[in-house]
Amino acid sequence: MGSNRCWRALQWRRIWHDVPKHGIAADHIIDAKLIDANGQILDRESMGEDLFWAIIGGGGTSFGIVIAFEVNLIVIPEIVTVFNISRTLFLRSFNSSNGKRTIGAFFTSLYLGRVDDLLPIMQQKFPELGLVKEDCIEMPWIESTIFFSGLQGESLDVLLSRTQVSTAYSKGKSDYVMQPIPEHGLKSILKFLEEEDENRAELQFSPYGGRINDFSESEIPFPHRSGNTFMIHYPVGWAENAESQRHINWIGRLYSFMARYVSKSPRAAYLNYRDLDIGMNNIKGNTSYRQASVWGFKYFNNNFRRLVNAKKKVDPTNFFRNEQSILPM
Repeated sequence: MGSNRCWRALQWRRIWHDVPKHGIAADHIIDAKLIDANGQILDRESMGEDLFWAIIGGGGTSFGIVIAFEVNLIVIPEIVTVFNISRTLFLRSFNSSNGKRTIGAFFTSLYLGRVDDLLPIMQQKFPELGLVKEDCIEMPWIESTIFFSGLQGESLDVLLSRTQVSTAYSKGKSDYVMQPIPEHGLKSILKFLEEEDENRAELQFSPYGGRINDFSESEIPFPHRSGNTFMIHYPVGWAENAESQRHINWIGRLYSFMARYVSKSPRAAYLNYRDLDIGMNNIKGNTSYRQASVWGFKYFNNNFRRLVNAKKKVDPTNFFRNEQSILPM
């Protein structure tokens, strides 16, 4: 694209690329090692099933320090196919001081198999995308983790790096959607994206369904199962601290607008997109159950009650705590 165009992004992504096929990673954990508040190292047998249940999807930092997980591995093909393609949405454009603005839609996905098997499926299920062989790359699965991290060209050693790759400011929120967003709603979303600075904001739509629905909402603390069509992540980033309030206000207005299209009672959220706007523990303690329930039920739904009971048993003094940790109430 020419330099006179500003991009706003809508992304249709499989951020959890194997969710429809295999569920989430926590569904496959069969054992763990955890350091508790007394300094003891516990495995599944010694910690008991209540604590083991709590740490596989309930925010392990509330209960101790997880130092290892044992995972039941799944069988995948030697070669997988990935793509990350963009489509320009010429739904509305206008002139501004930054030139002509354009909304970009990006589609990323991973297919557990060869490209020649993928293309007929895409042509049948999603012909509007117009996916062709040249859009796709075949690679071993481990290399796909680098691809989706935006680190193409790096060696596998980069996966061992624990260095923060960005020092920019950012804010994110999340939602779960059960019914399709109508066309007029999507148009309103585009208007919100047009308000933000160049390359600063995007909406990520991650499809649900398939294997993830085979587990009950209480199988592990992660409750977002059957009935959810997709999850939305709203990330926005900026470079200077002086810009913070403007961008935070923007994402707050978008989040308020989206309330009519997303899950309700509770309005669910994804724990790993931690959002302190929905509530925090009191800095000096004495957070009430009712207060913590505001964000606890958004993340865990009815599983929050069982998490609180587990916390009472294993960490009654609340040694392990953070802004949204489970409290022993």
